[in-house]
Amino acid sequence: MALSAITPQFHLHQDLQNLNSHFPGIHSPNKTFTLSFKPQKPYLISSTLNPPQNSLNTTATTSIAPQNPTNSRLLQLCLSGNLEHALKHLASMQEAKIPVEEDCFVALIRLCENKRGYSEGEYVWKAVLSSLVSLLSVRLGNALLSMFVRFGDVGNAWSVFGRMGERDLFSWNVLVGGYAKAGFFDEALCLYHRILWAGIRPDVYTFPSVLRSCAGAMNLVRGREVHAHVVRFYFDMDVDVVNALITMYVKCADVVSARMLFDKMPTRDRISWNAMISGYFENDECLEGLELFFRMRELSIDPDLMTMTSVISACELLGDERLGRQLHSYVVRTARGGNISVYNSLIQMYLSLGHWKEAESSFSGMECRDVVSWTTMISGFVDNLLPDKALEIYKTMEITGTMPDEVTIASVLSACASLGQLDMGMKLHELAERTGHILYVVVANSLIDMYSKCKRIEKALEIFHQIPDKDVISWTSVINGLRINNRCFEALIFFRKMKLKSKPNSVTLISALSACARVGALMCGKEIHAHALKAGVGFDGFLPNAILDLYVRCGRMRTALNQFNLNEKDVGAWNILLTGYAQQGKGALVMELFKRMVESEIIPDDVTFISLLCACSRSGMVTEGLEYFQRMKVNYHITPNLKHYACVVDLLGRAGKLNEAHEFIERMPMKPDPPIWGALLNACRIHQHVLLGELAAQQIFKEDAESIGYYILLCNLYADSGKWDEVAKVRRTMKEKGLIVDPGCSWVEVKGKVHAFLSGENFHPQMQEINVVLEGFYEKMKTSDFNGQESSAMDRVETSKADIFCGHSERQAIAYSLINSPPGMPIWVTKNLYMCQSCHSTVKFISKRVRREISVRDTEQFHHFKDGLCSCGDEVHGEISINDTELLHHSMEDEASRNFECAVRYWKGNLNVAQDDL
Repeated sequence: MALSAITPQFHLHQDLQNLNSHFPGIHSPNKTFTLSFKPQKPYLISSTLNPPQNSLNTTATTSIAPQNPTNSRLLQLCLSGNLEHALKHLASMQEAKIPVEEDCFVALIRLCENKRGYSEGEYVWKAVLSSLVSLLSVRLGNALLSMFVRFGDVGNAWSVFGRMGERDLFSWNVLVGGYAKAGFFDEALCLYHRILWAGIRPDVYTFPSVLRSCAGAMNLVRGREVHAHVVRFYFDMDVDVVNALITMYVKCADVVSARMLFDKMPTRDRISWNAMISGYFENDECLEGLELFFRMRELSIDPDLMTMTSVISACELLGDERLGRQLHSYVVRTARGGNISVYNSLIQMYLSLGHWKEAESSFSGMECRDVVSWTTMISGFVDNLLPDKALEIYKTMEITGTMPDEVTIASVLSACASLGQLDMGMKLHELAERTGHILYVVVANSLIDMYSKCKRIEKALEIFHQIPDKDVISWTSVINGLRINNRCFEALIFFRKMKLKSKPNSVTLISALSACARVGALMCGKEIHAHALKAGVGFDGFLPNAILDLYVRCGRMRTALNQFNLNEKDVGAWNILLTGYAQQGKGALVMELFKRMVESEIIPDDVTFISLLCACSRSGMVTEGLEYFQRMKVNYHITPNLKHYACVVDLLGRAGKLNEAHEFIERMPMKPDPPIWGALLNACRIHQHVLLGELAAQQIFKEDAESIGYYILLCNLYADSGKWDEVAKVRRTMKEKGLIVDPGCSWVEVKGKVHAFLSGENFHPQMQEINVVLEGFYEKMKTSDFNGQESSAMDRVETSKADIFCGHSERQAIAYSLINSPPGMPIWVTKNLYMCQSCHSTVKFISKRVRREISVRDTEQFHHFKDGLCSCGDEVHGEISINDTELLHHSMEDEASRNFECAVRYWKGNLNVAQDDL
């Protein structure tokens, strides 16, 4: 289903569309109308000064009864309120060609207006046109104007206006008010100019509509001119007019002028107070608004519903929970609890402050709920990271028969995305197509996000391409979706396309930077960094952290440290730096940085301690690691989660304390998950403890029998222990389950472009040269007695040594860089899997032979090769094994993901919630 933009359908009369042609310069920014105009004729003082409805009612009661019996019958039907019989009588009169008198038409028009009968009103209007022999009278024209304006049909209202022989001020006021109410603010201001040009004196009913148009158009200059007219015509003491002036100024963000008017008012009604208080809140001057609200209450003036909702929203913005609860009590005492909008504001306040139980209680106590009530609860639970409760609320909403709107569907889709509920998300997609809500870009954007997080990226791309008017969130959603589905190059291509059509915001840049970091696209990341500086994108706490994460994950720690020192150092920035040095294997430096972090009065969080524990594990600092585990609980009151326990198991296991690691698992206060047993299995592989490793594998396969990494880790344990029959058994099990090893992929950046190499593929145009280079190194290694050690079970069971030697992707990436980069230039490679021992030995030889520094970032750590040595100290590696120091990689991914999600929430809050290849 193709998407199309939704726009309100208003039909303007052609004369009004061309109204500006009658008054050249009226919309020119350099020409504005002022008091120095010359009216066409003197002002008509005898204009209508009564309210519009009263004026019409007076006319109705004082009209002379029709002389024709048929017309009298029609009039009686109208006065009795029987619209259906009145219309039938009108139709019979038309068939009999009996003239309908004006009094009857006026009465019938008023009846249609009072009965909200739009189609009936149009029928009467056609009857008027068919019987019209001359122009409409003022009385009949005003009745038709009032009816059409009440129905919001400004097109027909303008047609009536154009057929009136004469018009009084009431005619103009109704039409100006109609256009202002319908949102055609510029047209309303043009009509006001015509009133002045015709020499008609405005009255107290003219200015509120005109000022509403100035406010709607955010035209402060025009608003000040109308203010001058108010003074000129001596209406500056009228309470209604001054209230309209206050509203205009606050809508145009001139709160100072609004307050000056408010303070000068000799008398103020409740509308005056509410307009001023709401104006403060709308312009984010919450403290001033609250102060005025308290003064209002001291004078025993009751706030209206809009003011109450504004004050409650102010409590939300200020985070003032105490005042919010007091307002809640006031709402209950003043019997406003039955008002849905006030309770919706209370629910929103509680959810924004994180008190979802109070919000749930308030929601349960509502006598009746609208769709906003349900949507507020659903979106609030999503924002409070409780997507399961959001889905529960939605299911209850379905039972009550309440139809969701576009915001509801978008919020529920966000919950589905968080939980990976693809089936539920697809049902919502079908619902959105049936109800037409898919035409809303907010729903389409949520569908992109949901399908992306449920690993259905092709479906997400399909939705994206169907959106006719993509906004910045559409682009950001698809870029982030491609990133989390490991299609980072496509994400960067979409980012390049986006810059040609839309301006990226900080959330977009964070997602693009994360894609660069994942594949080691340093130059592309630097370009995005430069774009952010040049475009002046807001450098809040999230974008600098994404830039810092880029340099850390690309191994440029010196640049990362400079970036770290340039910006505000929050806990996220410290975590990124700590994790980076932990991946570099610099445990002592990580502990020193943590000490400085504490001295800077930054409170560490759970991610901080994952980095510390992993750093201790990689550096063999068992005692220090266990101390950090205890400090986390005692000093910082952080309850360890499964990732922390996995880190401790890895810490003990790497140090050879396998029994202690096993006992630690048995003493855990929670059920261990497969990654915890995986940490023990990896330690057993390192120290070749087969029995304990088999026990760990049994526990893993009870919970997760489909993750291929654990099978390969078990294969490596058997292979390192020489148990080749067991290797074959595990291999057969993998084949029976249809488990396929993910191909290794490596990326290398040469001359600003990133090149990808996939194990087993030979599609690169320079692959023949790459193979020649690698074969040359292999021959030299044999003659120098520097043979690569093939410890992987896969290598020994199914593949010849030569094939494996030339097939691993990081070797191809390094060879390509040697061919295409200047001598002596450092080489930086990023790999999606672990680096096997064979590749590790080979790269050591290459670094010594060509005298180059070579850095390889695998999923576990950085390997810096120089002069035949590696920074990791030649720790044993297992090809694509699931080692629990993978948690270090995950901690960095979690921090980047959390940084992105926080930026999204921050950006939404500020909005007030709504071809070239690289």
